[in-house]
Amino acid sequence: MSELTSDPAELADNLQSVVGALVRRMRAASPRRAISLSQISILKRLDRDGPATVADLARADKIRHQSVTTAAATLIDRALIRRTTDPTDLRRKLLELTPAGRALLTERREAGSGHLADLLDERMTAAERQQLSKALGLLRRLID
Repeated sequence: MSELTSDPAELADNLQSVVGALVRRMRAASPRRAISLSQISILKRLDRDGPATVADLARADKIRHQSVTTAAATLIDRALIRRTTDPTDLRRKLLELTPAGRALLTERREAGSGHLADLLDERMTAAERQQLSKALGLLRRLID
C-alpha cells in the first residue's frame, strides 16, 4: 500500500484493511468487559437513536431477530439496557439504555478516543493531521 492509487477496487481493499486494523487497535485500547460486538452495536444504536424494538434493531443492523434477542437478553441481565412498554402502543416492548449502559459506552469511547488522540499526536505532524481531517469529509460521503 505504499503507492497511491485511484483504482476503486484496490482503494476499497486498502481502505478496508486500514479501517479494520484501526478498529482492532481501538478495541484493544478499550476496557475489557466481556462484551460482544453485537452487544456493543445494540448499546451504540440505542444511545444514538433512542429506544427501539428488537425488530427495529435487527432491521437496522441487518441481522437476525434471534441474534438481537439473545444479545439483548444478556444486556438486560447485566442491567445495561431495560425493556419498557411503548407509551404509544402498549403491546410493543422497547429496549432502552440504562445509566450503566451509557456509562460503559462513555468509558469505552473515552479510552479509545484518548488512545487515538495520543497516536495522532505522536505519529503525525500537524500538516498530516490536517490532511487526515480533510480526508474524513470524503470518508463521510461513503456512509451518508
